[in-house]
Amino acid sequence: MTPLDSLPLWLAAPVALLLVVGSTLTLLGAFGLLHLQSFYDRIHAPTLGTSWGTAAILLASILAYSWVQERLVVHEIVVGLCVLVTTPVTMTLLGRAALHRDRKEGTEGVPPSRRALPPGG
Repeated sequence: MTPLDSLPLWLAAPVALLLVVGSTLTLLGAFGLLHLQSFYDRIHAPTLGTSWGTAAILLASILAYSWVQERLVVHEIVVGLCVLVTTPVTMTLLGRAALHRDRKEGTEGVPPSRRALPPGG
């Protein structure tokens, strides 16, 4: 028997729902990472999974362990903030690095930089 066995049904149901939603979003992000064709398409899918998926899982953890420990458990918010802040920044940097590389290599279909546009264009 674990301490989580003491969760009442009215709390266990939202915790389970949040876990299912969070894990589904994370799975969809992983599926998109594997199956989308271009790098630019692939950088969007994991961002969904890591931001919204992580938020739902952390909220479920906060609810469950606040009940078990009989106090408000908020240290998981620090983990969530770190993930929510670093994921978009990392994806933006990866996207810009790939765009820079593709422009240098002259890859077809990549928009030119603003500096390469003619005046008034």
